[in-house]
Amino acid sequence: MNQVSRHAVRPIRADEWPEVKELRLLALKDPAAPIAFLDTYEQAAEQPDSFWEERAKGSAGGTRVRQFVAEGRDGAWSGTVTALIEDAGSSDFFGATIQQRQAHVVGVFVRSEYRGSGVIDALFEAAVRWAWSVPEVARVRLYVHEDNARAESFYRRYGFARSGQTVPMKGDPSKVEREMVLDGPTVVPGSIAHDFPAGG
Repeated sequence: MNQVSRHAVRPIRADEWPEVKELRLLALKDPAAPIAFLDTYEQAAEQPDSFWEERAKGSAGGTRVRQFVAEGRDGAWSGTVTALIEDAGSSDFFGATIQQRQAHVVGVFVRSEYRGSGVIDALFEAAVRWAWSVPEVARVRLYVHEDNARAESFYRRYGFARSGQTVPMKGDPSKVEREMVLDGPTVVPGSIAHDFPAGG
């Protein structure tokens, strides 16, 4: 039995905020965190429990945000990904105006011991499937740092393509984040053994 078959991908529950906090803090300690996430370990660690409670509640079962985790038989979480719904006319994280209703994938992380196992494929399949289930969602997008070649390689293999849009990297405007998009709905490809921490 491989590592993926020992894990179930599901949305988080509202009462799982301690696990949400633990996994996020672990992600922010990853060596790739500076080019993979918008916040820092120090910023996240200072947040009160109420922040994590609200974050889990908002990501558990709503129609605007959905966080997925890969859970092992022992209950441990091996990875996570979150999809946000962005409406036309609203502003995104970078202050740009959204042109069409879409989903934005953020917070991608897989524990180091599960990278290369296909866990990330299962997480993306769940997140993208959920995004296409939301009425009028025209595409799924994400941002990847120009130096995060491993992440971009997976995104390309999954079906994402560069849109040509870039934004300056927070804290280092000499670098850019590239927007990548997946138009659909589309057929979800098979498993790809490229797991990494990346995005949001």
